[in-house]
This record gives sequence, C-alpha cells and structure tokens, in this order.
Amino acid sequence: MHWSQKIITLKQRSRGFHVVTREILEQLPQLRDIEIGFLHLFIQHTSASLTINENVSPDVRGDLERHLNEIIPEDAPHYEHTLEGSDDMPAHIKASLLGSGLLIPVGRGKLLLGTWQGVYLGEHRDYGGARQVVATLFGQ
Repeated sequence: MHWSQKIITLKQRSRGFHVVTREILEQLPQLRDIEIGFLHLFIQHTSASLTINENVSPDVRGDLERHLNEIIPEDAPHYEHTLEGSDDMPAHIKASLLGSGLLIPVGRGKLLLGTWQGVYLGEHRDYGGARQVVATLFGQ
C-alpha cells in the first residue's frame, strides 16, 4: 500500500468557480504509480470550497456563482459576523454548503472522473488569496 501527502498551493484567483484539476495533477506526479486507490483533497480555508462539476463550459461556472449569490446574498440584515467585509459571511455559508473535501477514485494512474467532470475551486471571497489544499493519495 502506498501513502503520500502533500500540501498544494493553488494560485490566487478571482471570486467564482475555477477548474483546478490540471493544477492539482501537475503537483502530484506520484499519482501515475497508483493502480487502484483514492485521492482525498481537503481545502484548509473556511471561505473557499472544493466540488466536482462540468469541466468544459465556463457558463456552468458563471451560473453557479450567480445562483449562489442569489440564494446567499451579501449584507443580509441577519448576519452578525460582519467585521471581515460583506463577502465574508456569505463565503462561509457557501463553503459549508459545497464542502471542504473530495474523495476521488484513482485507477491506472489517473483520476476516475467522468468525461465532463473536473475539480472546482469555489473562491467565495473577493480577495481570497492563494489557497492551500492537502492532497492525500493512497492505493497500490
């Protein structure tokens, strides 16, 4: 059984959803050695998320961002946590809804994602900065 773990730094991105599959894979060359296993990804932030969705059409990413902004608005009068800016509390809610971790099957040295699936970074802050993701790979 093979185990490895690495903290990956994703470059700073604007608010919205971004396909980061390639950026993650470029930092995990040891994945090619796994015949069968899993890759667990965990983002170490409370205002960004990881999810899997459409990897080609930017319309999907834009629609997700616009829809989440509709259902989780900034400056809602019931927010108490407001000291870090109007985008902060909505970012926490979005991150909780979408999640901080993914478990992806690995087979024959590749992620076993569907044809149109990619790993998304949900950047929920206007100026979130670089994001750290713990990548834990296990398999044989």
